[in-house]
Amino acid sequence: MAYWRLFYHFVWTTKNREPLLTPDIETSVHRFLHAEANKMYVPLFVVGGIEDHAHILAAVRPSVSPADFMHQLKGSSSRFVTQAFKRPFEWQEGYGVSSVSEDDVPDVIRYIENQKQHHAQGTIVAAWEQTHHWNVGPEKSAEALGVGC
Repeated sequence: MAYWRLFYHFVWTTKNREPLLTPDIETSVHRFLHAEANKMYVPLFVVGGIEDHAHILAAVRPSVSPADFMHQLKGSSSRFVTQAFKRPFEWQEGYGVSSVSEDDVPDVIRYIENQKQHHAQGTIVAAWEQTHHWNVGPEKSAEALGVGC
């Protein structure tokens, strides 16, 4: 087994940012997402969000790509909600993902666990809210930081 420390912060939205993650299903959806992550042997998994988007901090094994991880979570949870709650449910295409240093993991966990308060009080961290609309890649990120590639 390889030694690894890979922490990812994922964020994605409901279709058209509709408020589909209502209080009556939120806990069930979060539990389902956690169960799916367990099937992929993810040792750290924190989920939070509000009615129109979800955040996850996950330690994903190197053998599972972030894209495969998200594909599994989004697809299976859409089916779960549609079948279990007999209502249409879709996630928006795409997602945001960023790597998190091990030192920053506690801060990201607090941020995810307090999503409702951050949005209600206007104390969101813009960089941690980016979803499918943002795709600058490493070249643009380096340019923004004034660093050569």
